[in-house]
Amino acid sequence: MATAVFQVDIQLFKRKALQWAQQFEEVCFFQSNGYADEYSQIDSLLAVQATACFTAFEGQVFQDLEKFRAKHPHCWMPGFLSYDLKNEIEELTTSSPNRLGFPEAYFFIPAVIISFRRDQVEIQGLQPETIYNSIFSTEFPTEPSLSSLNIEVRKRMSKEAYIEAFNQMIQHIQQGDIYEVNLCQEFYAEKVSLSPLAVYERLNKVSPTPFSCFFKISDKYILSASPERFLAKREQTLISQPIKGTAPRGKTTLEDKHIIDALKNNPKEIAENVMIVDLVRNDLTRSAVEGSVKADRRLEVHTFEQVHQLISTVTCKKNPTISDITAIRQTFPAGSMTGAPKISAMKLCDCYENSRRGVYAGTVGYFDPLGNFDFNVVIRSLLYNSTNRYLSFHTGGAITIDADAEKEYAECLLKASAILKTLDAKLLE
Repeated sequence: MATAVFQVDIQLFKRKALQWAQQFEEVCFFQSNGYADEYSQIDSLLAVQATACFTAFEGQVFQDLEKFRAKHPHCWMPGFLSYDLKNEIEELTTSSPNRLGFPEAYFFIPAVIISFRRDQVEIQGLQPETIYNSIFSTEFPTEPSLSSLNIEVRKRMSKEAYIEAFNQMIQHIQQGDIYEVNLCQEFYAEKVSLSPLAVYERLNKVSPTPFSCFFKISDKYILSASPERFLAKREQTLISQPIKGTAPRGKTTLEDKHIIDALKNNPKEIAENVMIVDLVRNDLTRSAVEGSVKADRRLEVHTFEQVHQLISTVTCKKNPTISDITAIRQTFPAGSMTGAPKISAMKLCDCYENSRRGVYAGTVGYFDPLGNFDFNVVIRSLLYNSTNRYLSFHTGGAITIDADAEKEYAECLLKASAILKTLDAKLLE
């Protein structure tokens, strides 16, 4: 694979590159939207056209993925894991249908890698200059506006059904079965034809986030505005950054300040975050050098376009006898999307949620050629099957003993607002 660097108008070239990429069956694009911390590795990265791929609908998925990674140890390898792989890890089941038709896991080895940095683009492929010229000459199609599509979004779970499920969860908390659970609901639209790339670009404009992703395999698309890191590895350090605690943005700087102060001092939101930090620490212990698990940064407020969030950072030194994929498996799925205790919470979610999570609450990310990896939590994300024209997204929130049903339901709608705004869609009652 050859490499070449070109000086470009980065924003224009990035848009052209994404448009150019749509000719391929396999496309993965990550962008950080200017958010960065000491663990950030890429600004924007585009991977296209599989030279080899791993697809799994059932079986020993993590074990088979281990073998696939071993065949391609020094390559970029983007992909995703479905939340429902919990059924392989624990004795759990998912009864709701797979309406989107996504596999449980998918990874590919790209023929072309394009990295975007400030005013430079680095292209890796067989003929970087040919690729550059092809992208440079790409023209943008005229897309119908989203407002003209008249998309009608429905709730899989009515407000009454949500509150009934909420009350059942509270009973389980009172009985001591769990002490926190993430109850999620699906929003969906049928017979929808749209341009996934146009939707993604608009979603990223409405809600720019550090773990934004556009992922395409054939007719299936993940359009993600995720703010949350599930698990990353930098050299021998594992990093998880669970989000728990949400508040809406204010209309003014002063109102924002008051909301942030209230969030930082909200006992319920703090309790949610502390519980999940304990769960993540426990998960990481299984893959860590003894005594190395730390949660030095807790309850930090991060501000995004739509919401303020409480984020904590948990790290450890990875046990060298544990493989990267085993470390992911032993932490999967993200504790912020389950509750605690983890297995009990997932069982109850299977009982009271009336839709399959699928890729939602799973993870999208990459392994890199140097042995690092980075995976998000698939939240604030649209999933779309262009063949059966089914569009879906989920939202959810943590329920603790002090939770209020009306407020939790309102938080689900708040989290849905960016996607509804992106689609210019009408939410049907």
